[in-house]
Amino acid sequence: MVRPKTKEKRGHRTYHGKHKNMRGGGTRGGRGDSGKCKHHFMRSILLGTEMGKHGFVRLPLAEEVDVVNVDELDQLAGQDGKVEINELKVLGRGRVTRKLEVKALGFTAAAKSKIEAAGGQAVVV
Repeated sequence: MVRPKTKEKRGHRTYHGKHKNMRGGGTRGGRGDSGKCKHHFMRSILLGTEMGKHGFVRLPLAEEVDVVNVDELDQLAGQDGKVEINELKVLGRGRVTRKLEVKALGFTAAAKSKIEAAGGQAVVV
């Protein structure tokens, strides 16, 4: 319900005070959320607005690549010694026991040298 005094003064250009009072945010203590930590503190508590920044945004540093070690290649290889793992990178842990032809997304230096030392081939797809 509108107060009778306010209703009575509506339509007059200065019913809210002096004419300059409606220009800026000075008569209202600032515009929007300004002053929510100072002079409009209770207003912000009652409205439930959160103050400050919350959490963090972590940018992706690099894409994660699925990996397989050299010692697992024997199990993946067929009778002919060919292994095709197009979406995996080969790491150098373990030993190569036979001649293998490996096609993969990438190889570490240790993995490539171990495969080639056993007489196989390391092919980057």
